[in-house]
Amino acid sequence: MADLILHEYAQSGNCYKIRLTAAHLGVPLERREYDIMAGETRTDAFLSGVNANGRIPVLQVGDDYLPESSAACFYLADGSDLIPADRFDRADMLRWMFWEQYNHEPNVATLRFWYGWIGEEHLTDLQRVQLPVKRAAGEAALTLMDEHLSRTPFFAGGRFTLADIALYAYTHVCEDGGFELHLYPAIQAWLARVAALPGHVAITE
Repeated sequence: MADLILHEYAQSGNCYKIRLTAAHLGVPLERREYDIMAGETRTDAFLSGVNANGRIPVLQVGDDYLPESSAACFYLADGSDLIPADRFDRADMLRWMFWEQYNHEPNVATLRFWYGWIGEEHLTDLQRVQLPVKRAAGEAALTLMDEHLSRTPFFAGGRFTLADIALYAYTHVCEDGGFELHLYPAIQAWLARVAALPGHVAITE
């Protein structure tokens, strides 16, 4: 595998997904930190050299750049046990990863960012209007996860896959956005199972 460089903001759950995937695989990553609050992903150098979309994470593979956390995780895990061999289970894993980016991350992660980085007192009028909508959508996502996990130990194929990594990243810090984990016992048990797996690293490591 070519030399790997992760262009990241370490506190981002999306960046953590890639580090967690690499840790489970024993794959070394060089890490380059960008301060998103200071606009370091919006500079001409970043936009022209790393990601024209102005976002992190970006996994650099040799001279090639791969944005989007799910794509980067899939690249790292391709051919490993983190991706099921069974055709249906593999598609089901992708289903949960797509769902995370569409139903979970835009609500759970966004509120974490708004409260933890912007601050409620500095939210725009548009953001304030969206607060109850995102809260309700985030709670609906967590409820769906809890119901699913009450029937199975992991999300796809009955074992730990990229789907679990994708959903663990922002779920385990969801209380930063005001969500209450004690309301979701199956999620709590799943979080403990994931954290106990060999190779696990914390978001702060």
